[in-house]
Amino acid sequence: MNALYYLGIILVLGACVEWLSPKLHLPKVVGYLLLGLFIGPEVFALIPQEFVDSSSIITNLALSIIALLVGATLKFSVLKQHIKEVISITLFQSLGTFVVVAFGLYLLGSHTGLDPTHLLCIALLLAAIATATDTAAPLALVQELKAKGSFTSTFMAIITLDDAVSLLMFILALSFTSTLLGHNDFEISMLLHPLFGIIMSIGLGILAGLLNTFFEKLFSHHKGMETISTLGVIFVLFSLSASLGLEPLLSAMTMGIVVSNISSDFDLIEEEIDSHLTEIIFMLFFILSAMHLKLDTLFMLPIAIEIYVILRIFGKVLGTYLGAVVAQSSHLVKKYMGLALIPQAGVAIGLALSLQNYEEFDAIAPTILNIVIATTFIHEIFGPIFTHYALSKSGESKV
Repeated sequence: MNALYYLGIILVLGACVEWLSPKLHLPKVVGYLLLGLFIGPEVFALIPQEFVDSSSIITNLALSIIALLVGATLKFSVLKQHIKEVISITLFQSLGTFVVVAFGLYLLGSHTGLDPTHLLCIALLLAAIATATDTAAPLALVQELKAKGSFTSTFMAIITLDDAVSLLMFILALSFTSTLLGHNDFEISMLLHPLFGIIMSIGLGILAGLLNTFFEKLFSHHKGMETISTLGVIFVLFSLSASLGLEPLLSAMTMGIVVSNISSDFDLIEEEIDSHLTEIIFMLFFILSAMHLKLDTLFMLPIAIEIYVILRIFGKVLGTYLGAVVAQSSHLVKKYMGLALIPQAGVAIGLALSLQNYEEFDAIAPTILNIVIATTFIHEIFGPIFTHYALSKSGESKV
């Protein structure tokens, strides 16, 4: 069978899940993930591995639009009254998660007999990866619940900034652990190269945002063409950023931030995307994402996986609470924001995969990747349930 046949199966069954999920009081994201797991190669193999392996164009298409929409939620006119809160919570929950996961893994792992240097490197790298929060699942839930208000806008701003902070923390951890494992002297160039990549990613996103405003003016007489040109720009940006070895998600989110703050017509474009594309984008992305998960990873390092998940959740909740206290946030933010930040997926896997490119990490990279893939499965199944609960308790859900 050809790819169109399998894509048709995914869409039909995805539509059935979309209809069934509310009746089971299950977030649609979780329903899509479970569907992808069951019909994918790992369980019933209704969709073959060959199709999954060749589906990157679909997932990248979805990721580029999702990242654009996530960035577009960061509107300075809305956030200027609580920018202190956003920065405080972002920094505290990132640092809190890093400290809790790194210290906890190293302390508990010291009883396993692992080489102390390898254990320290694993703990630091997993801690840096743990700070990342998934953007796709939260955005999908905000769309599903039609959530709107101070809590929701703060939440979306935090997850937008969170990925940038996570990248910086991973770069620092990578440089330090590379020195430990490679027995090389620390050089400032080890930090400058990846930092330059982040700056270039942001710069490319800014240029794309400015270019998009030109097309908006050019097609101002035809709103449909504005939407089409925006999609074209984001696709080019995402692929160009990836081909240059930059951070395509960061570039796409930056473009979203730029266009949402300088364009007078982007709200109409966003509405067009929400009305005609969002549902199918989320459906395809989450169903296909679940098909990449390997069940056997759940049984390879069960204790390490459980510890990582528990420490990460504790770090996120504690760090968010401390950041909210410092920023004098509302009771709702202190109580529920940490739970909303549990989902973790694409960025975490991407960071873990990047370790395969460094020879000095050959001894520990497979362990880190297996833990991240396995915990992604757990975070993506149960994380959206926590996020759904937090958004519902915030009182801003319209469903």
